[in-house]
Amino acid sequence: MCAMPSAEKMPPTRAHQSATEEAPQSVLPTKQDEVAAAGSELIGGPIGRRALLMTTRLTPVRVIALVAIGMFALGMVQKMPCYNGGWFVGASSQYTHACYSDIPHLYQGRGFADGLLPYFDRLPDNVGMEYLEYPVLTGAFMQVAAWLTPNGGSIQHQEKFYWMVNAGMLMVCTVVIAVCVARIHRRRPWDALLVALAPAFALTATINWDLFAVALTALAMLMWSRERPLAAGLLIGLAAAAKLYPALLLGPLLVLCWRAGRWRAFWVSAAAALGAWLVVNLPVMISHDAAGFHIREGWAKFYTFSQERGVDFGSFWLILSQRMDDPLTTDTVNHLATALMLLCCLGVAALGLTAPRRPRFAQLAFLVVAAFVLTNKVYSPQYVLWLIPLAALARPRWRDFLIWQACEVAYFLGIWMYLAFTTSGDAHKGLPTEGYQLAIGVHLLGTLYLCAVVVRDILMPERDVVRKTGEDDPSGGVLDGAADVFVLGPAAHPPRRAAVQEGSGTYVSWGAASDGFALSEQPPAR
Repeated sequence: MCAMPSAEKMPPTRAHQSATEEAPQSVLPTKQDEVAAAGSELIGGPIGRRALLMTTRLTPVRVIALVAIGMFALGMVQKMPCYNGGWFVGASSQYTHACYSDIPHLYQGRGFADGLLPYFDRLPDNVGMEYLEYPVLTGAFMQVAAWLTPNGGSIQHQEKFYWMVNAGMLMVCTVVIAVCVARIHRRRPWDALLVALAPAFALTATINWDLFAVALTALAMLMWSRERPLAAGLLIGLAAAAKLYPALLLGPLLVLCWRAGRWRAFWVSAAAALGAWLVVNLPVMISHDAAGFHIREGWAKFYTFSQERGVDFGSFWLILSQRMDDPLTTDTVNHLATALMLLCCLGVAALGLTAPRRPRFAQLAFLVVAAFVLTNKVYSPQYVLWLIPLAALARPRWRDFLIWQACEVAYFLGIWMYLAFTTSGDAHKGLPTEGYQLAIGVHLLGTLYLCAVVVRDILMPERDVVRKTGEDDPSGGVLDGAADVFVLGPAAHPPRRAAVQEGSGTYVSWGAASDGFALSEQPPAR
């Protein structure tokens, strides 16, 4: 452990700049990324040095929002074979067209068509589920969409309208996500095109309601980057009330605030997150009758279902269970998956405290959520939405991002072709078990590859494309430019190193206790 100098000795961050100071110039991906430069040939090539930037109303954020809407619309078009009948005709049609969605099926399957209230009204016995198995805020999202769906016409017409209403609400979430990612890294708004153009995003956006939690998480990260820990915590709590995974972000914040000595910001966020979660959940959680207060069974369904659910699609646990003569029990898998996740979290914490330079918030956040995805006993195809914004912030490099996306698209097609195979009877249409296991392996390897690249960037900060321009942690808020006060291992006595900034001839110094990071025309003295 070593005590580092005070933050006053660090270079001023964007959050600390005067309002009258000129805003830094945006980083152009076509100047730094060879894949982005090659892709720009489709629209005329990389931007020239005489180009007039920001002279029209089409600012980067607005362009990214429009692109995100366009890609979301293409995703809706991809679902049209199901909208036009695939959801309702035959068992395998929605799988062979790869256009399945939970949304229309659960309109009737979870009692919304009958006016049942989530968590309070018990579902009919023929449903196979006593209560809605989603967290409270997601249930509220589903209920609002049900209120906006007219009751007239056939049940199929209502289900189609319900999907369309949800798609409209999820499109708003998509815009929120894209805009937040564009604004978190002030100098790198164009990195949000990774989110807007992600093929897996468009393909999975309307499968389920995950985008609502992802949007709340993106807003939380934007608030944290603006040094507003209270607002960030409130949004993390709300996001966790819609989907459990956003609560994982408190882990990286704990490690980074520990290393930087920013305890007040962390505890404000953690307390706000817990408070927001309780405010949303308590009215539904607690029930009172003649016997006193007790936990409502409908509220607890999400948690009991998660524990009782067996090994399911997309996980390496499924490969093991399909290949073992005596598959592991659900309880055993629960314990092993929890142990693996805890080990991964300890590894991420050790990485955060021993890295030669404090990792960026987005990097640790991506690793923790990716660890949950990799170790969980189920991986639904829409879970990729959790990772896409974090990946764009953690590793804004088109080559690595597209490699990972190709793996996710392969899995997206693999799961539907496997379900087509299992539901087509003797016709055997689709992908057999061995082929689906290969698709799972491709998904796992793609995610592990991106994790490995992010870990390399943490261990070798000179390879981090964000820090090559001299920045510290644009998503870090109070952590951006802060000095370390608690470091373990070799990082306590870091050597001075330098890396050439691509295309500029300048050097990015890092790891020096006295100056944190700086730009210079010459390499530092050895």
